[in-house]
Amino acid sequence: MLTQVGAVRAGALLPAIALFAVLSTVSTAADAQRVQRLGKEVVDAVCGGCHVPGKDGAPRIGDTAAWAPRASQGLTALTSNAITGIRKMPAHGGSPGVSDIEIQRAIVYMVNQSGGNWVEPLSASPAAARTSEAIVQAQCAKCHQPGKDGAPKIGDRAAWTPRMGKGLDRLVASAVHGHGGMPSRGAMPDLSREDIRGAILYMFNYGLPPVPTPPPVAAADPHHKVVDGMDVYLGMMRADALRAAQARDVPRGKGYYHLNISLADNKTQTPVGDAQVTVRVSDGMSTQTKALNPVAANNAVSWGNYFRFASGNVYNIRTEIKRPGATDAVVANFEYREP
Repeated sequence: MLTQVGAVRAGALLPAIALFAVLSTVSTAADAQRVQRLGKEVVDAVCGGCHVPGKDGAPRIGDTAAWAPRASQGLTALTSNAITGIRKMPAHGGSPGVSDIEIQRAIVYMVNQSGGNWVEPLSASPAAARTSEAIVQAQCAKCHQPGKDGAPKIGDRAAWTPRMGKGLDRLVASAVHGHGGMPSRGAMPDLSREDIRGAILYMFNYGLPPVPTPPPVAAADPHHKVVDGMDVYLGMMRADALRAAQARDVPRGKGYYHLNISLADNKTQTPVGDAQVTVRVSDGMSTQTKALNPVAANNAVSWGNYFRFASGNVYNIRTEIKRPGATDAVVANFEYREP
């Protein structure tokens, strides 16, 4: 039977890993209006200055033994340290322009380069997209509005149809490389092929009744479930990485992972710390069922234990969460394939 979280010694650091925890602070309005960089980009621009050479005691990227005990604290604790600063690392890594979500992604990238198996979190608010209309009005219209130098006018389908008849991909390629009086990419070198494709379709279809398009659907995070108003996050780390960090009671043998579950209230994003968590791992032929042990670190609580996976097998990871006073357990199911 799991002990109450209050019985866990404050600051206890057991070998565990929280894949995700609660997103720390909501990004500012300015952050929401720009493209949020990926973890590697942030590391290359900011974090690498200390974490590549291991300056001032910073854990070097790729040093499994140095990162494993830190990763065991979970993303919440590591993000909090990076935002506020810790020891010789200044707040936000000394770069105030780095957003909270970028800090999280950078941490995930460095952990993954050092033996972890985390997934970079999606941005709390999607970056403002550059629409096809905006691209056309900003640049393409200079020639395509008046039909300068023979450019097909915007909305003139009689002029556009013969060009489209050669295939949209060919038309996009022509715009990318430049054609006649039109410079490469319309003199906007940062335009992607998809940007150009959208601009062409906008000019061809201009004046037609708009066709509503469904909003984009973000790719599902395989390590995150929302069940009965609760965020459930699954984390996994190879046991040999924790063993290299000299963690205690790490099982020996091939295929062992430490599974970690972090919880939060979906509405308030408040961490949940008063649960009992049981996990059942099954590939259809064999089943392992274990109660997870509570882990307390930096005022964040998660639960973890070791499970063994066979190479090539697909596993169902069934997580049962029971809170005090609740009649039924909250159940979250994950899938994992051991490479």
